[in-house]
Amino acid sequence: MKAIVHDRYGPPDVLRYADIDKPVPTANEVLVRVRAASVNARDWHTMRGDPYLARLAFGLRAPKVRTLGTDFAGVVEAVGGDVTRLRVGDEVYGEVRAAFAEYVSVRDDLVDRKPANLTFEQAAALPLAANTALMGLRDVARVQPGQRVLINGASGGVGTFAVQLAKSYGAHVTGVCSTRNAELVRSLGADHVVDYTRDDFTRDGRRYDVVFDLVGNRSLGDLRRAFTPTGTLVLSGGGVSEGGSLVGPIGLVVKGRLLARFVRHRVVILDTAPSEANLATLRELAEAGTLTPVIDRSHPLSETAEAIRYVEQEHARAKVVLTV
Repeated sequence: MKAIVHDRYGPPDVLRYADIDKPVPTANEVLVRVRAASVNARDWHTMRGDPYLARLAFGLRAPKVRTLGTDFAGVVEAVGGDVTRLRVGDEVYGEVRAAFAEYVSVRDDLVDRKPANLTFEQAAALPLAANTALMGLRDVARVQPGQRVLINGASGGVGTFAVQLAKSYGAHVTGVCSTRNAELVRSLGADHVVDYTRDDFTRDGRRYDVVFDLVGNRSLGDLRRAFTPTGTLVLSGGGVSEGGSLVGPIGLVVKGRLLARFVRHRVVILDTAPSEANLATLRELAEAGTLTPVIDRSHPLSETAEAIRYVEQEHARAKVVLTV
């Protein structure tokens, strides 16, 4: 089968569209013929081995996992002997390592039926990004009606879902983005938009019950000025931060963990994990019209290098997907 592989770290030029062995599902897995996958900031960080400290997990000298990708949507072609929930022919979506391929073999508890009202491309845009937004706002921040919520990075993959979710929870939502994305963020339900090229949300006097930081480019001191004395700061990575550093957004995560011990604010580092239950929740939200994936552009699988280059260098709005 065809897949996107890389044998060394570097720019998108290291990626190859190559033949690799088709996976064979184990007893608790399903084999899925991939119809679409989506690109995340995680992919270009993994491709470059950036930040360098992350190579302790990625592989010190070369990538441990040669195939990139996490999110996928497709059709079940085979099921393991212990799988009873899914059948051949089911349209599904989920998360798995090495999703930029024609086939993936995935545990049945990391996959769910595709939202019936979404295309494969739209469904593939959901898993990692929408799950991050869901866990950050529902599970960590526990957003309540009437609260003031700020999303820093509101036009990105996670941010576009976070705006929609926060609004559905009854919050007053402020989205921070660039000038060109302001109308998009408003269209997703934001009550107020801050154009970071013109205004600084940490110095405008507004205070928020929840600050969901998806960028990682502001100091903790700056961010603390933006929330109320009992507010919650949720830190999630730093997907659009510049590459080529030793620690990258990991430094902000470490500082956040230390700060949380000494301040009365809630400072939480978001740890996410895929689950069948969360995929089912996202499916229900999508089918109800509460969550609508926004797709910036799509590329065939063979053009993955170009797609990742766009996400890395152009700061794509919302999601970029790959068709297989």
